[in-house]
Amino acid sequence: MDDSEKVRRILRRYRVIAVVGLSAQWHRPSSFAAKYTILGEKCYKRLADIPEKVDVVDCFRKSSEIPAIADEAIAIGAKVLWMQLGVESAEARAKAEAAGLEVIENRCMKIEHGRFFGGLGWAGVNTKVISARRAP
Repeated sequence: MDDSEKVRRILRRYRVIAVVGLSAQWHRPSSFAAKYTILGEKCYKRLADIPEKVDVVDCFRKSSEIPAIADEAIAIGAKVLWMQLGVESAEARAKAEAAGLEVIENRCMKIEHGRFFGGLGWAGVNTKVISARRAP
């Protein structure tokens, strides 16, 4: 199965997404993507604090921090470890896959969802509103 088929299947199948590394700054990519998926939902300090079963752990953290997040995702029984654009970790991938999780690296869940199921235009992609740079 190629990555596109894998991504499409994951997006169709799983509904409970925990976003790790969500920024409170509206112009950061994690905040923008979360508007599309989870804003308005309750936030928790740790993955282990989430009272319901989490399907996908969506990571907006530095690549060096992902192995520890992979450990948490495994511990809570997540099905997918998803690393956002620019985030990759061979160590986290190996841990997660050894524990039976599917792994997506260097992909934006919001962009992938829009690509497969529509919604890229209304959601602000290519509007030059999103920036990884800090506001002046």
